Amino acid sequence: MSAEEKEYTFAVKRKQLNIKNLIIMITNYDTNIVYFAEGLKHVKYVDMTSRVVGHLHHNRMAWGFLPQSASPLHIWARDYMPVQVSKDKFVLFRYDPDYLKDYPEYKPDTSAILSELGIQVMHSDIILDGGNIISCGDKVIMTDKIIKENPHYDRNTLIDTISSLLEAEIVLIPQDSYEEYGHSDGMVRYMGNGHVLLNNYCDVDKALRKRLLSALQPHFDITELHYGTYTDRSWAYLNFLHVGQHLFIPMTDDKLGTKAVQQIADAFPECECHRIWGCESLVDDGGALNCSTWNILVDLPKEEESKELPETI
Repeated sequence: MSAEEKEYTFAVKRKQLNIKNLIIMITNYDTNIVYFAEGLKHVKYVDMTSRVVGHLHHNRMAWGFLPQSASPLHIWARDYMPVQVSKDKFVLFRYDPDYLKDYPEYKPDTSAILSELGIQVMHSDIILDGGNIISCGDKVIMTDKIIKENPHYDRNTLIDTISSLLEAEIVLIPQDSYEEYGHSDGMVRYMGNGHVLLNNYCDVDKALRKRLLSALQPHFDITELHYGTYTDRSWAYLNFLHVGQHLFIPMTDDKLGTKAVQQIADAFPECECHRIWGCESLVDDGGALNCSTWNILVDLPKEEESKELPETI
C-alpha cells in the first residue's frame, strides 16, 4: 500500500470511529472579535497593524490587544492561544514547538493572558500550534507534524484524543518540508460548505500538491490558487485574517498580489476583501496576518455594538 493510500485509509477509519460524536465547530465565519499581540505596536509593525485596525473600525468590528504580550518578541498570537470549539469551550494545547526549543523568550505567559481575559480552558498535554488548526465545522485540517512532535502518543491514540477534544474529524495533510513550523494555515483555508482553498502548490511543488489532493479530496471540494510562477513571499496571501464576512489579505511589494487578491475574492464571494499593505516585515519573519491574530466568537454587549470603537492603536 502506498503512503497516499495509507493516509487515505487512516482518515476513513477516523471518520468511521468519530462521526456520531461530531458537532459543528466554530469557524472563522462565526467569529466577531480580533485580538492582536501587543508586540505589533512596535515600530517595525505599527503601520501595518494600524491599517488592519482602520478597516476593523470602519466596519464597526470589535478588536483589542492581548494582555501580557507587549514584548517586541511577541508579535504572534494564534499559536499559543486556545482553540475555540464552541462559544464556551476552549482547548489549550501545549505550546512547546521544536523551532523554539532554544528560544524560550518567544513564549508569552499564556496563563496570565487568559486570566486577564477571563477565559476558562480545557488543558491538553498534546503539543499543537494554533497555526496548525484549520476549523472546517465538523472537520479540522492539520499537518502530520503533530505525529513527530508527540512521540509520547501512538498515532491512533493521538488523533482520537485530538478529535475528542475538538469534537471534530481530523484530516491530516503532509507537512510542507520547506516550512519549518509545520503549520496548515499557509497551505489551505476553509471556504465553507465543504470547500477548501489550496495554496499555489501547482506552481511550486507538484509532488506535494499530489499528496495534498490525495489527503483532502475524500473530504472536501478543492479550489487552487494558481499564479503561473511563485516568489519567496507568494505563499503569504493565503495566510489572511478571516473574521465573519471579512478577509484581511497581507500585501507586500510582491508582483503576484493582484492575481492573488482576485483569486481569493473569487473563492470567497460573500466576503469583503481588505488589502493590508506593508506586511513585508511580518512575512519575512515567517508569518502573516492569520499568525499574528486570534479571532473568536463572544457575546458583545449591545452598547459595544453601537458605541464608537477605537480607530487607531
